[in-house]
Amino acid sequence: MQYGSGAIGESISTPTITSWTKEPITLQQVTCFHVVAELRRSSRLQLLPPGLHPTDPPTLSIQAWEVALSPWGPFRVVFTRLSCRSGLRARGLTTAAVTDTDAASEGLASTFGFPCRVGAVRLAVHYDAVELEVDQSLQVRAIDPRPLGLDDVQYTGTMNLAHTPNGLRLVQVETEHSPTQVQRLRARISRFEPAGWGDSRLDPYHVVAATVAAERSIIVPTVRFVCRPDVSAFVGTEKVS
Repeated sequence: MQYGSGAIGESISTPTITSWTKEPITLQQVTCFHVVAELRRSSRLQLLPPGLHPTDPPTLSIQAWEVALSPWGPFRVVFTRLSCRSGLRARGLTTAAVTDTDAASEGLASTFGFPCRVGAVRLAVHYDAVELEVDQSLQVRAIDPRPLGLDDVQYTGTMNLAHTPNGLRLVQVETEHSPTQVQRLRARISRFEPAGWGDSRLDPYHVVAATVAAERSIIVPTVRFVCRPDVSAFVGTEKVS
């Protein structure tokens, strides 16, 4: 994933979407663990392509899904996203993703452009804590769960850089969540190896929010729009045929 000399892309490749799907993907019986941490400001501009704009303060989100039923079978996935804006809309640029099955890795990459690799993912939800581990590159523990309203958590859209039928584009991926229970927690990132998540300059140092949700489903609609990475979304957004 290369936008230029300073952009994210030290350790992951750019996926290829050969054709656009015509039906949404439904993931059923999902646990969704979401953590947002502040980043240092020093290199944030270097980590985004010209088509996306930085947020203030800069943050990195870590999102983990444990899926019981899907077109690719049961799987777990963890992906990290750099906070940004596409035009006026809040988005997250995916820097890396790890799944624990080949089928899910291929499906997420070829359908939505997630830069997946296969690895060991562990997500454990206890009555008093949540634990997340990925290979030797990530370890998060969250404690003291407190209930939230089902509408209290909102997830921003995702931008994935991929080779597509339109060319090299930022693919806009939306998700429709159907939670049955949502809790907030206090979280700490005890291990984060930045090169394994897209770039050695990523340094999430302070967790500002963490939630865990039990969900009936996450529906990922078909891709409707893509953006050129080299120009603003105001002029570079394209409708998918």
